[in-house]
This record gives sequence, structure tokens and C-alpha cells, in this order.
Amino acid sequence: MAFNYRRIISLVPSLTELFIDLGLKDKLAGRTRFCVHPKEEVADIPIVGGTKNPRLDTIRQADPDLIIANKEENRPTDIKSLMNDFEVEVTEIATIEDALITIHRLGQKMQVTKRAGKLISDIQDRLDQRPGEPELRTAYMIWKDPWMSVGGDTYIHDVLEHWNLRNIFGSRSRYPKIDLKELKSCNPDLVLLSSEPYPFRERHLAQVQEVCPAARVLLVEGEWFSWYGSHMKHAFERLNVWRKAIS
Repeated sequence: MAFNYRRIISLVPSLTELFIDLGLKDKLAGRTRFCVHPKEEVADIPIVGGTKNPRLDTIRQADPDLIIANKEENRPTDIKSLMNDFEVEVTEIATIEDALITIHRLGQKMQVTKRAGKLISDIQDRLDQRPGEPELRTAYMIWKDPWMSVGGDTYIHDVLEHWNLRNIFGSRSRYPKIDLKELKSCNPDLVLLSSEPYPFRERHLAQVQEVCPAARVLLVEGEWFSWYGSHMKHAFERLNVWRKAIS
């Protein structure tokens, strides 16, 4: 018989949104300050710190029967410490497929398999509707000083590849540091400056454009490429329109 979880703390912004969209808000006893979607719904859920610096004492006082974590977003030391006292579900998501499997698994765990299945179906429909645009050699930038991009073992990379944006740093791992000279030598067709985690703005476009005059340089909504869970439904719908528009 499945366990009826009543007090859940989510340390993963994308999965906090997922739990709410699966109709499980009343079970959420805590979230991080980066769990900002859906805005109206998260406002009254207590904050227990950040993803990288959760307040472990506050979490223990909340006495949860389940903690949702992520291998990349949360620190191993925090996860290990919490595992000594609580059940911790540690997700690992590096591809769209991983994300869909996670929705399915959490749906089963929380006894909302029908809702989870409908969400997966909706996401898959949008994935199937992506336009067949020509390949663009792409650099996706997430940070400045130092400049950082994304490697081939990341969720962002997999999203790029699905929309035929070939990651020019796909042979690297995790989040490689690069300099603008190296970016220039790669001669990308497209350079994307993400809105998160570094908040790239209009003023940064000219700096990159000067180095890569032949490339198209654009600001993009980072959540389209990096938020998984139920956010994929909205993100993929927007990506389909945007991908067609930039061609």
C-alpha cells in the first residue's frame, strides 16, 4: 500500500511547481525562495532557505515525511544530512526523457497517476509539434565573469538538441568556462544569452556581437530551457513558436 504523504518539503523549484500542478499544494510544508511558480500559489508556502543553502534547522522543525531534492540543484552534504532523519527523494534529470520519467514516478509515489499521465501526454504533444527548422550551431551562455556555457550532459543541452540547436560545447561536461576568444573561434550561427542564472540584459548583446559579428545574438528566457516538470508544457509551446520565428 502506498504511503500517504502529508508534509512535503521541496528543495527544487521546478518540482514545487509540478506538485502544485498535480493538485498537491496542500501537502507542501516548505519550499525554497527560488520556488516562484505558480506565483499566486507559492506565496503562502513557508520558505526554508535556498537550493544551495537550505536552513536545515527549519526543515527539521517542520518535521516532513518527504523531502524532494535534486542531484544537481542541491548540495550532497545537505542531502546526506537530511537523509539521516527523513525520507529524501533525490531526482536526477539530464534529459527531457529523464524529466518525463520523473513526473511519472512522482505521480505514482503521490497516488496521482492519472493527472501525471495527462501532463506527460500534453508535454509529449508539444514536443511532437516542434518545427523542423534547419540546424543552427549554437552557444548557450549562462554566466559572465567568467563566461560559462553548457556541456553535453545537461538538461539544457538536450532541449537545445531537440529544437535542432546544435550545442557547440556539447563535447564538454557540465558548465564549461570559456572566453570570448574561444567563442569567436567556434564561429557559432547563434549565441543565446539566458535570463538565468546570470541575468543577461540588452547591454550584453553588443559585447558578444562585436566578438561574433557573423552570429545572431539573442536574449532568451532561461526557464524555457532549464525548468522541467510541468513547466515543460508551457516552455515547449513557447519554444515551438520562437524556434520558427528565429529561422
